[in-house]
Amino acid sequence: MLVGERMKHPVLTIAPDVPVQEALARLRKDKVRRYPVVDKRGKLIGIVTDSDLMNASPSEATTLSVWEINFLLSKITVERVMAKDVITVDDNTPIEEAARIMADHHIGGLPVMRKGRLVGIITETDLFNIFLELFGARSEGIRVTVEVPDQPGKLFDLAGAINSLGGNIVGMGAVQGDSSETRFVTFKITGVELEALKKGFKPLVEKIVDIRYEKIST
Repeated sequence: MLVGERMKHPVLTIAPDVPVQEALARLRKDKVRRYPVVDKRGKLIGIVTDSDLMNASPSEATTLSVWEINFLLSKITVERVMAKDVITVDDNTPIEEAARIMADHHIGGLPVMRKGRLVGIITETDLFNIFLELFGARSEGIRVTVEVPDQPGKLFDLAGAINSLGGNIVGMGAVQGDSSETRFVTFKITGVELEALKKGFKPLVEKIVDIRYEKIST
């Protein structure tokens, strides 16, 4: 899965000369948390977030009246508060690489480029939605987590057991187990009975960590 498949596009942008108060009003209207900032030629020159805009204030604020503060705030533009060193990704970047960049740099969104041109934005909300899809969180079914030896063929064996029971895998994920020699594997499965799945998995795993039937509440 690549960033270009899940990015928001066309991307909402803002000009650097827009007053911060107007920019905040636009954010609320568009229900977004950040804007890439582009110049008149459409070139990316920065990024501004809701917190950047809300924290904007005139440096002399402590000695000014409320009317003077409001007047000065109306003169502060996006260019004054935006981040200029923008971290970006290309649209052909793997989605997990974009997630790593966001986590490592403690940022919630990345402008997406194609041949030097801004074509979209990928945000933490997009990543959360992908996480839900990967684990089948929006589908009813049996959720089972097992610990297995970190050896070739184990996932094949588990998938074979599910298939032999007539089950269908609608979500799956794997993480490090309790030791470097094991993995925790979580499946979301439909089309099979819970007790039958438990019986089919038991000979193939170190242990069944958790198994339950999940309904989707509305």
